[in-house]
Amino acid sequence: MFGKSYWTLRDVARITMNPFSSGRSTDGSDSEGSFDAPGSFVPEHVPEPGAFLEGHDVLEGEEHVAFHDVTRDLFEERGVYDATFGYNLARLNLDRRHPEAGYRYAVDADDPTVLRAEFSPTTEFCPQADALVKGSFRAWNGLSDRHEYDLVRVRVRPSHHQSESLNGTLESLEAQYLESGEVPTEPIGSSPGTGAKGEDSDETSVQSPF
Repeated sequence: MFGKSYWTLRDVARITMNPFSSGRSTDGSDSEGSFDAPGSFVPEHVPEPGAFLEGHDVLEGEEHVAFHDVTRDLFEERGVYDATFGYNLARLNLDRRHPEAGYRYAVDADDPTVLRAEFSPTTEFCPQADALVKGSFRAWNGLSDRHEYDLVRVRVRPSHHQSESLNGTLESLEAQYLESGEVPTEPIGSSPGTGAKGEDSDETSVQSPF
């Protein structure tokens, strides 16, 4: 499934400057051994697939690693960084300190050109969840020539206290993308977690920079 030549494009030079990466290492090295090795898949260190992936072809082992390697490069290019930990969001899957946080993926059972991505935040009140999932959606779908899927659908695990509103916003992003063929860049509507421009934003919300 992942043998196509475009997988080699993950080493292509970055076009967009990452505003968050200056002075930070993203190679996965860690003197305290808090991270699994890059390119590894350790089931006990990644979240269990949740409801959004149920009944679909969950990526495991090498298939998970192949897509997640591409994800790391796309997130680096688009600056999808976890500001709390100061690293590329894709590295969260390798962080042994947070074995129940990160992304899991599944190929849609009804359409193999669609990938489902489910994000499990580190805490139920993660203030960055809005920015991180929107940034993820825009990176995957805005750079869709770098992977084999026509659409990457993104959802937040229900454990997050704003999952309903966040997932509603993601559904709107997805619908606009499918209708126009372009990834929306402007905030959508007013819902908790949409940042400073949302009328109902609470003090734990952050405005997405993506």
